[in-house]
Amino acid sequence: MLSRWAVSVILSFMQEGSRYSVGIDIGTTTVRAIIGHIDPTSGTPTIVGLGQAPTTGMRKGVVVNLHGPAQAIDDALGEAERMSGYQVDRATISINGSHILSTKADGMIAVGMPDHEITRDDLARVEEVATLGKVPQNREILDVVPHAYRLDGQDNIKDPLGMTGTRLEIDAHVVSALTPYLVNLQKTAEAAKVFPQAIVMSGIAAARAVLSEQQLESGVALIDLGGATTNVAVYEEGDLQYAGVVPLGGANITNDLAIGLKTDPEIAEKVKLEHGLATVRDEHKTVTVKQGEESYEFKTEDIDEIIGARLEEIFEAVQVELKKAGRAGKLPSGVVLTGGTAELKGIVEFAKKELGVAARLGKSAGYGGVADNIDKPEYATVVGLMLIDGEQGARQMVGSHHKKAAGPNIDLKKAGGALSRFFGRFRA
Repeated sequence: MLSRWAVSVILSFMQEGSRYSVGIDIGTTTVRAIIGHIDPTSGTPTIVGLGQAPTTGMRKGVVVNLHGPAQAIDDALGEAERMSGYQVDRATISINGSHILSTKADGMIAVGMPDHEITRDDLARVEEVATLGKVPQNREILDVVPHAYRLDGQDNIKDPLGMTGTRLEIDAHVVSALTPYLVNLQKTAEAAKVFPQAIVMSGIAAARAVLSEQQLESGVALIDLGGATTNVAVYEEGDLQYAGVVPLGGANITNDLAIGLKTDPEIAEKVKLEHGLATVRDEHKTVTVKQGEESYEFKTEDIDEIIGARLEEIFEAVQVELKKAGRAGKLPSGVVLTGGTAELKGIVEFAKKELGVAARLGKSAGYGGVADNIDKPEYATVVGLMLIDGEQGARQMVGSHHKKAAGPNIDLKKAGGALSRFFGRFRA
């Protein structure tokens, strides 16, 4: 069988002139990859490739061994490449872990004479001033989200680009990650011969895929219930207001079941998936789980008690995050649940009860293509990453067009690095 790299060499001759977007969700237990073909007219992606692979070497969303997730990226992306017919050497990838923090920031700059029009360089400069000294040196900025600008005293400007003024101020929200964790994630991707075009917090990516404009405007929280972590991203007035990560997830429920039921983790996972319930049952009984030729019996009363205790802990931690954001019980559009653990039966009703707001499952629908069950909650993050990747690519194309119009300006170091990565694939 041809390796992924041999296949990619062949495919590279088939995709000249095509535009695609790629998302890779590097989870603690599973890596998922999606390739979308960008319609040249509408700019809408159609899913043409999907792959996933179990991973090792991750703990609570953080890389602890480079080889495990690198191999999983290679396997998942290879499957997506073979399905799509595209060669992939760049993607937007997810980052996770409780080291991710969000903080408020503000800044002010003088932009010139009274007739000066605000440019993109001015916006970049005021963002830099706002974050200066607000983010410790051992952290890297993942995103700066402008909430509002002020121009010569005029408040609540959403986009000052092209406006005239002399003094520009910004109120923003900054999402950052610890530098060593970010570097290790980049090394993992590059070990799989993939260049990270952007690195996005898992919960923010999931929100991109499942939240509507109305929800973002009125106030909503995205809760991404993953294998080992739970992401919380709070939105209001169309912007991110807060982001945080709880170091608990579905794997904790599985481990609790294994201990409480005195069984293997593989069987405990089957118990969770086949008989797990987040709400209280009307009556209890004995259920049977088969593993190979063996059958195991468990009381639903024991299953419910174990799952209920861990879910209470997870959602109590989520409520703490919502309190930090100042939005506990104050979300008109409630919470939207994504992630593999969101498929636990009765989880929506449990969330309503524990958080005191409306709740529903988040589904990333309407993208078509070859992927079955793409609207399941566990695919929300990777679909969001694909969408963000497409938007990044479109912005770069616009920037490239402007640079060509102004004349060539090539960074030889960057170009050399890209060529080294490309030719390195043939030596691997």
